[in-house]
Amino acid sequence: MSHWLSRFKPGVSPRTHLFCASVLWTVIGLLLLYRGIGYLAQDKLLPLTIVGIILGSLKSYLILNKSATKGVERIKRFGDNTCIGAVYSWRTWLLVLAMMLLGIIIRMSPVPAALIGTVCIAIGWSLLYSSRYGWRQWVYWNR
Repeated sequence: MSHWLSRFKPGVSPRTHLFCASVLWTVIGLLLLYRGIGYLAQDKLLPLTIVGIILGSLKSYLILNKSATKGVERIKRFGDNTCIGAVYSWRTWLLVLAMMLLGIIIRMSPVPAALIGTVCIAIGWSLLYSSRYGWRQWVYWNR
């Protein structure tokens, strides 16, 4: 990157990357939980929320904990002044975009609201629960 252009690069420390990654996982997880609960009818709220949390815990343990750990280790290797957009790899950003598009398509489809709500709760809970890896490392880094 040319010297002139590098002055405008939003470069931050690895600690800031960890904070941003943790905030993103937490906020998106909470938003999906909120949205998922909104899809559920009052009489099915508790049982489907429990199902969503169980499924989300499985997703967290089987998939996202590994991704979160790899992401934290990747960020720890960053030097100071690394671009904030590098918080996730290009592949991960593309995956996020694909998941957002899939969510839009599913919400526009005739899929029952109860299923959409349960899936949103599962994904939201898994993101929120696995965000603990980033938060733990960020807290440790601040000691």
